Amino acid sequence: MNDVTTIILYTLCAGACIPLGGAIACIEKVRSKWLENELRHAVIAFGGGVLLAAVALVLVPEGSKYVNHSNTNVVIFLCGGIFFFILERVAGHRRRAKPQFTAMLLDFIPESLALGGAFAIGAESAPLLAIFIGLQNLPEGFNAYRELRATPPQSSAKHILGFMLLLVPIGPITAFVGWFWLSEHTAILGGIMLFASGGILYLIFQDIAPQSHMRRHWGPPLGAVIGFCVGMLGNNAVIGS
Repeated sequence: MNDVTTIILYTLCAGACIPLGGAIACIEKVRSKWLENELRHAVIAFGGGVLLAAVALVLVPEGSKYVNHSNTNVVIFLCGGIFFFILERVAGHRRRAKPQFTAMLLDFIPESLALGGAFAIGAESAPLLAIFIGLQNLPEGFNAYRELRATPPQSSAKHILGFMLLLVPIGPITAFVGWFWLSEHTAILGGIMLFASGGILYLIFQDIAPQSHMRRHWGPPLGAVIGFCVGMLGNNAVIGS
């Protein structure tokens, strides 16, 4: 199986988890109260755990390696968190805040780009990254569907699932951009991974982790990003010693 076929297969499977999660969320008549409370919170927690694993196990280690473990990785990571913070605040002021849907799009696109670049340079972590993307897209599709159904203006199940199906090709298209363009620019690939990591961590603590969210308070999630940066600095010091 050549690289092109591999990229198409991995990214299509990862992207297909979005409408699959939405289709599962369509089942609303089976113990609806339990589904609304227990299952939804469990799925949110699972999605947050997968996102955190992707950040800690793949995106940050690989991204730091491609930028040679310099303290630049901390700056890029922090910029990613601040950028996602600003983006979410703009969406909130325009009353278009849909955190689960926003998180799904904002991590799927840069991760697919990084995935294509990882396959292009033959990174051993590329298949693992693809698995993480699929695992997180499933609960994100589930939660995004429930969110879009509950947030005015409400859309029909058919329209939401149809839109989610249109998102599936974004994965292969974005991955091919990374495959063609990032194969000779590993520093940029690492920067994209770190930038996405900072944004994902912000979204985890702001919108996904139920216990850390405080209504109309945005300091805690930014604090989490800064705290992770401190850990990265410590890791850099250990590696450099």
